[in-house]
Amino acid sequence: MAVTPAPSSGHHPRTAASGSPRAVSAGGPPVASAGAAAPALWAAPEALRRQDPELADVLLAELRRQQQDLQLIAAENFTSPAVLAALGSPLANKYAEGYPGARHHGGCEVADLAERLAVDRAKRLFGAEHANVQPHSGSSAVLAAYAALLRPGDTVLAMALPQGGHLTHGSPANFSGRWFDFVGYGVDPVTGLLDYDRIRALALSHRPKAIVCGSISYPRHPDYAAFREIADEVDAYLIADAAHPIGLVAGGAAPSPVPYADVVCATTHKVLRGPRGGLLLCGAELAERIDRAVFPFTQGGAQMHSVAAKAVALGEAATPAFAAYAHQVVANARVLAEALAGAGLTVTTGGTDTHLITADPAPLGLDGRAARGRCAAAGIVLDTCAVPAPRRPEGCVKGIRLGTAAVTTQGMAEPEMARVAVLLAAALRDEEGRVRGEVAELTGAFRPYPE
Repeated sequence: MAVTPAPSSGHHPRTAASGSPRAVSAGGPPVASAGAAAPALWAAPEALRRQDPELADVLLAELRRQQQDLQLIAAENFTSPAVLAALGSPLANKYAEGYPGARHHGGCEVADLAERLAVDRAKRLFGAEHANVQPHSGSSAVLAAYAALLRPGDTVLAMALPQGGHLTHGSPANFSGRWFDFVGYGVDPVTGLLDYDRIRALALSHRPKAIVCGSISYPRHPDYAAFREIADEVDAYLIADAAHPIGLVAGGAAPSPVPYADVVCATTHKVLRGPRGGLLLCGAELAERIDRAVFPFTQGGAQMHSVAAKAVALGEAATPAFAAYAHQVVANARVLAEALAGAGLTVTTGGTDTHLITADPAPLGLDGRAARGRCAAAGIVLDTCAVPAPRRPEGCVKGIRLGTAAVTTQGMAEPEMARVAVLLAAALRDEEGRVRGEVAELTGAFRPYPE
């Protein structure tokens, strides 16, 4: 089937005759019908099959898993073939410690071009004065932000881990909890919404050096202006951990933290649909401190193939097709959340503003781990997370977390979300044998990559 231009609307294109999904260009969701010819990016595994057939079989098994299962992990997505091509490019061979024009290795002239492209595109896309595209991951980006602004022992106010905070928000198993004194804020136990009065009271009481705004399982938009006011009141830096919503921000489907935060930490995968990696945005006054915190303080040489792939993804994210995609991600999440509530799950905060949904399956007699296991047996892949539970002594329980970024990239829209909710609810009722076949039918019509 021929490749067609990405659509300008948020809905997945369908052929008038058959109603089956069309393939679209790299500017939009990289969807292809089951009968489409394999793109050039899968020519590389041919060489791999000859050199290392054992590993080739492993990679093809992962491709089949992604093709056949329903991918609802909120932190995952499908990159475009162009992003994958950049990841497998000759820039993987280049050592490039330092920054463009100031490298510690020779032969970086071409690598400099790739990094400058990524930086310029990030600055334009998010309206930031400075961008650093070298962090290897979201956690690396957060580490660099802390290194630039804090000293060991400083007090930091961040979302408590049981309430939805990330490991880098003070876990004792993480560098953050070992090097800094974290104070955790949370959500209202009844509404599940951030309690800004309580956050302000904690800030006034503990006078933190920095306040971190962000989480891994909060489905509503943070009030960045409120966080900025609290930070200013106690003379604290405001660090926005926007790993999850940054792709929605790029597509104009979520408010931007850039005008409010001193530093924005993000990932380039998830909704942004780029390679696995990190990103930092800040004002010009912090640019040198942020750059030096990345290299040489926390990292060595940049992974230039990943930097090039970030440039591709940032270019894609600046298109009208991506904006339509981002809005469709949110529309899909809202429909899915409503349908799951109708199926008997307790959806936290009563819904979502973003790509992710958190829910408590307790009304169906399950906890998060059991729910994840039953879904996995049915070919539905999702995560567990802590969710508020006001009537429990511990205040929270293990629930489930799911997202719509990947299935929207595949071309699914509101009708498919209603069907996904039915399948998920059936899997939780221990009907995984029947559900698996229906999951395969659904994913077979919306393949992320052709075989």
